[in-house]
Order: sequence, then C-alpha cells, then structure tokens
Amino acid sequence: MFKIYTDHQKITRTVCSEVEKPYSEDVKKTVREMVDYLRLSQDDEYAKKHGLRSGVGLAAPQIGIAKRMIAIYLEDGDTLYQFGLINPKIERTSLKEAYLRGGEGCLSVNEPHPGIVNRYYKVVVSAYDVLTEKDVTITAYGYLAICLQHEIDHLDGVLFYDRIDKEHPFEPAKGAIAV
Repeated sequence: MFKIYTDHQKITRTVCSEVEKPYSEDVKKTVREMVDYLRLSQDDEYAKKHGLRSGVGLAAPQIGIAKRMIAIYLEDGDTLYQFGLINPKIERTSLKEAYLRGGEGCLSVNEPHPGIVNRYYKVVVSAYDVLTEKDVTITAYGYLAICLQHEIDHLDGVLFYDRIDKEHPFEPAKGAIAV
C-alpha cells in the first residue's frame, strides 16, 4: 500500500510533469496499483484492518510521485467507473457548474475545510488509460466530472479548499447543480 502525503508536504503543491512515451511497465504498474488502492480503501473490512481512509480518486503526487497520473474508482448510481489515467487533460467543459452538497474531501487533507467547490458539470478528458491499454476520451457529468477535476487539480498543485470562496464558502455559483 502507498504512503499518502498530506497537504502540509511540498509534493502535494508540486506542478507535475508529463509522463514520457513510451510508458514504462513500471509506470503502468504504479497506476494500476493506485486503482487497486482505491478499490481496497472502499472495502470496509480491509480498510479498517490496514488503516485506510476510503477514497474515490488518487493522484500521483499524493503518493510522492510528481508525474501526471491519476486513478478513479467510484460508483455513481448503478455504474462503476474505474480509470488509471496517464497525462489526463481537460479538453472541454460545460458552462453549467455543479458542486457536491456536502463539500469535497481528500485523502491528503486531514483537517475539515467547510464550504463548497464550484466545478464544471461536464468535462471531456483525454488520456491514456492503463486499464484498457489505449488512449481514451472520457465525457463525464456530475459526480464523475467533479472527481476528475479534483484529481487533475492535484497534478497542478491545487487542492480543493483553494477553490472555496473565502467570503461566501457555502454559496453555489448561479445556476449550479448540487450533486
């Protein structure tokens, strides 16, 4: 299992560099292990036994690697989304915004940061997915879109609480959808 770096450590504020092609087997293995970490963190018995906090997303700087790699493992309704992405890039966004009702959390942030984060309701992300071994274009809405934006922010040294409006922390953007 990985050591999770916290927001008080420099690596979590580092702008990550792209992973160079061709992607090595070691890089692909690390990204697959990031997805496995998330899956296991959501298994209550395993998580308790190993002292893991449950997570739906993980970015490489959170495990001490300053490379553009993220993992997603989440259920939204009846759909399970799992991705191990190298060099993810947001290609397009919606004008409409969304936010998580209860605010965002993060495996690297141990203190509460009350407030909501306004994000795009829809994003189109391009990347290489190690789980399918191909270049992918992901069109995501709602919860998945928010998670992808949160993880991609990590690759630029941005944490969710940086995006909370300090003067009006609980005020959603005009027309934003609660997810």
